[in-house]
Amino acid sequence: MTPPATSPTPPAAAPPGGPGLRLGYGTNGLTDLRLDDALALLADLGYDGVGLTLDHMHLDPLAPDLAARTRKTAARLSALGLSVAVETGARYVLDPRRKHHPTLLEDDPDARGARIALLLKAVRVAADLGAHAVHCFSGITPPGVPADTAWLRLAESMAPVVSAADAAGVPLAIEPEPGHLLATIADFHRLRTALGAPDALGLTLDLGHCQCLEPEPPADCVRATAPWVRHVQIEDMRRGVHEHLPFGEGEMDFPPVLAALRETGYRGLVGVELPRDSHRGPELARASYAFLRRAEEEAAAEAEAEAAAKARVRAGAAPTGSGDPGAAAPGRASGAGSGLGSGTASGLGSGAAGRASGTASATDAGGASGAGRAPGAARGTAPGAAPGAGPASDAAGPSGAVSGAVTGGPGRAAPSGAVTEASSGIPSGASSGTPPGNPSGTPTAATHDGR
Repeated sequence: MTPPATSPTPPAAAPPGGPGLRLGYGTNGLTDLRLDDALALLADLGYDGVGLTLDHMHLDPLAPDLAARTRKTAARLSALGLSVAVETGARYVLDPRRKHHPTLLEDDPDARGARIALLLKAVRVAADLGAHAVHCFSGITPPGVPADTAWLRLAESMAPVVSAADAAGVPLAIEPEPGHLLATIADFHRLRTALGAPDALGLTLDLGHCQCLEPEPPADCVRATAPWVRHVQIEDMRRGVHEHLPFGEGEMDFPPVLAALRETGYRGLVGVELPRDSHRGPELARASYAFLRRAEEEAAAEAEAEAAAKARVRAGAAPTGSGDPGAAAPGRASGAGSGLGSGTASGLGSGAAGRASGTASATDAGGASGAGRAPGAARGTAPGAAPGAGPASDAAGPSGAVSGAVTGGPGRAAPSGAVTEASSGIPSGASSGTPPGNPSGTPTAATHDGR
C-alpha cells in the first residue's frame, strides 16, 4: 500500500500512558431508541462520542425545522459530554424503495443532485454540531456505466461538497465500501488525486473492511493511511465476507489494531458500527465498550513486554519467553471469541491462540491456508465454516456470485473466492481500480449489503 509522494504530515503520536482512544457508537445500531435516549445510553456507558447517522428517526435531514432540531441536539451532546461525527449512510432516507439510492453515480443528474444536496445539508449540520468529520460514500456503479464515466461523475459530484466542507471547517471523510465504486484505500487515493489532493477531503477508515478485502492487515492499513484518516469505524469481520459482526464473532485481532491507532496519534472517534443489530443495541453497546477497553489494556501490556524485552537485549541479557511480546500479555492464549451477545468481553482476536508462536494455526473463512501469516494477523476458522470451505455467508444466502478475487499482501493469505455479502436480494456492484499488491490486476468486487 504505497501512498502518494505528496503526503500531509502525520499527527504527533499520543504520549505513552496518555488518554485512551476516544470510543463512539453509531446510532445506526440504535435505531429502536429515540435519539435522546440513545445519547444518554452512550454517555452512561462511558463512550466519548457518537456516530450520528442522519435518518428519519434520528435528526431527520428532510423534516422541517432542521436548524432548530440541530441546535437542540448540539445542546444535548454538550450536556452529556459527547463528541460527534455526522454519518450519511441511512438506507432509505432519500428513496423509500431502493437502499442507499440515489448515489453520486446515477445516470440522472437530478438524482445525483439529490445526494449532493443531502451531503451539503450534512456539512451544515456537522458545522452546527461541532462535529469532527462528515462521513460519505460513493455508491455502486450503475449497470452499463463504464468505470471512467463513473469516476468522472464521482469527482464532479464530490467537488462542491469538498468545497462546502472546506468553507465550514469540517473534514469530509469518504469511506471505501465493499461493492462500491470507491471500495479500497487505493480507490480513495484515486479520487483524492483527481480532485487535486484537497486538505478538506479525508478518509473514513472502516477497520472491518480492511480485514475483509485490503491486501494488508488492518494495523498496517492504519499506519499507511494515518495522514488522511479523519474518522474510524470498527467492528469484527471475516476475510472475504462483508458482514459487520459483534466483537469476537469474526477474525480480527484487535490489540494490534488499537495499538496502531494510538501509535499514529489518531484522536478522532473510533466508532462501533453494528447497523444490523439495533434489536439488541443497548446490550451490544455495553459489551462493545468493555471489549475495546480490554483490548486497549492488552495492547498496552504487549507494548510494555516488548519494551522490556528490548531493554534486556540492550543490557545483554537473554530474552525470556518465545520472543513474541504478545506471549507475556495475559489472556492472549484464549483466542476463541465467544461473541458479545452474553455481554462478556472475551475473545479479543478470533483465533488468537497460537499468537505466541507467531504462526497461523487454522484456516480463514475464505478457505485460504493461514500458514505464513505475520504475527498478529487474524487466525482461526470462522464460526460455522469448515477448514477449506469457501467464504462464509448468511443463512439466507449471498446475493449472487461475483467476479474478482481479493488478494493478500506479504504474509497475508487471500480468500479463495470473491468477497461475498451475508444477505440476499441486493443488486451487486463492482469496484474499479486495482488494490495495491494485486499483481494480476483483477478488480476487487463484492455485492453491497453488509450494512
